[in-house]
Amino acid sequence: MKRLLTILITLCWIGPALADGLTDMNDEERYVFQQEIRAYLLEHPEVLMEAIAVLEERQNQDQASTDAALIAANSKAIFNDNYSWVGGNPKGDVTLVEFLDYRCTYCRRAHDEIAELVKSDGNIRLVVKEFPILGEQSMLSSRLAIATLHKAGPEIYQKLGDFLMTFNGSLTQNNMAELLKKLGADPEVILPYMDSDAVTGQIGVVHELARKLEISGTPTFVIGQGMIRGYAPLANMREIVAYTRDKLN
Repeated sequence: MKRLLTILITLCWIGPALADGLTDMNDEERYVFQQEIRAYLLEHPEVLMEAIAVLEERQNQDQASTDAALIAANSKAIFNDNYSWVGGNPKGDVTLVEFLDYRCTYCRRAHDEIAELVKSDGNIRLVVKEFPILGEQSMLSSRLAIATLHKAGPEIYQKLGDFLMTFNGSLTQNNMAELLKKLGADPEVILPYMDSDAVTGQIGVVHELARKLEISGTPTFVIGQGMIRGYAPLANMREIVAYTRDKLN
């Protein structure tokens, strides 16, 4: 058994090199070797789980290193772009950046939790990147949001975002106009501006940044030197913020 365990460990570390050596075996030797490995794994399936866990950990470490390098190379565009909405504490010691799509199920699930995180912490600077990727209504929602930010300001933008995260119907010229009026914004100013070069350009810049960061889904969060690709429960987000704050200090 010790011999088999040694073989398995060796396979994990020098598999490619050992594969060349296996070609030197004759058919009978190769068959015996394969049967020994098979019998051992059937008797000790936990070895496979351990090997998978090691592989996943290495992949996670590689991804974290890649993410840190991508963030460092695009830091200003991520954290201080001068066009994205900034909420929470503008002078917070931790900046949390979210790439979102208003039609994304997990963005919607995260929305209230992120609001609670920012409110309860009190020292988080939140940056929202409009990243519509789920079709025409996603794009229309982001165009409306960006146009509102430019023409009506950050407070109405935030209220609009809260609404869009719970709205399940289709946006139309009529219901967008009514919504803007209810929020205290002027639809005659905002609706024509939705197709402006400024709005189109901002969406394009965010999509290009996402490409550079290898972001293809929402929500994606950037915090410190790391990325969270997908939804994370509130408790996990609190831990990540605490870890990031500790690293920064």
